[in-house]
Amino acid sequence: MKVAFCIFSGTGNTLRVAGQLVLELSRLGIGAEIFTVAKNCPVPDLSAFDVLVAGFPVHAFNAPAPMLKFLKRLPKKKKSEKRKSAYILRVSGEPVRLNEASGIVPRRILKKRGYIVRGEFGYVMPYNIIFRHSDGMAARMRHALELGAPHDARSIAEETGVIPRVDVLKRFAAFALRIEHPAMPVVGRTFRVNKNICIGCGKCAKVCPQHNIAFKNGIPKFGGSCAACMACVFDCPTDALRPSLLNGWRVNGSYGFDGVPAADEEICSYCKKAYLRYFHEKENL
Repeated sequence: MKVAFCIFSGTGNTLRVAGQLVLELSRLGIGAEIFTVAKNCPVPDLSAFDVLVAGFPVHAFNAPAPMLKFLKRLPKKKKSEKRKSAYILRVSGEPVRLNEASGIVPRRILKKRGYIVRGEFGYVMPYNIIFRHSDGMAARMRHALELGAPHDARSIAEETGVIPRVDVLKRFAAFALRIEHPAMPVVGRTFRVNKNICIGCGKCAKVCPQHNIAFKNGIPKFGGSCAACMACVFDCPTDALRPSLLNGWRVNGSYGFDGVPAADEEICSYCKKAYLRYFHEKENL
């Protein structure tokens, strides 16, 4: 068996989760390869792979627009071809059940392309927007990933899984917030830079999966392809970028995943019950 991971990732959280699953699959003797999804990226030849895993960060209870566009470009399997298994890998900053709605549209597209969607995997990683988690929370999330990945790798190996039930409330919330898809290319044009602290290093342009940033006279200029991944803001070494309407939610700088995991009483008050449920579920595996 060979597994293909097609991953859209801005600040690297989804890639980190995919990498852990690849490691666990290798321990089961199963080969896997990660393909990154970006604007106008080539669609890889997946004919030699038996299973497809489509991974993405959850944006407002939805899959990001670039991921959906990529899935629609996958070759449609002929009726005579054997249908292959597929899985959804979603990564969010909080473990609320509403995030389960983000798999609705990807599942629909994959089914139309001829795949059998066997299940979904959900993981929590530190926010790159809204507010900054503590490094203790980041370490606890990393620990939960390391505990959950072996279980999910076995599901892939056995081609079994669970698809969450998405009720009307979740569907409505996801549908309403899908406004992000047409809105962010407009909002992204209004991102600004603090010229007093920008050092013109070009890192923002390098990490942008949408190739939305160009440099003019040493200053970044933003185009109309923003997908709200926040990689540019998060990775700026001098915190020089200001994401317009989202500036109050700006998060800058990498997390420390290797420290001491936060204890239950140290979990942030925001969605505390949901975080505790998520951590305990993974730890009980």
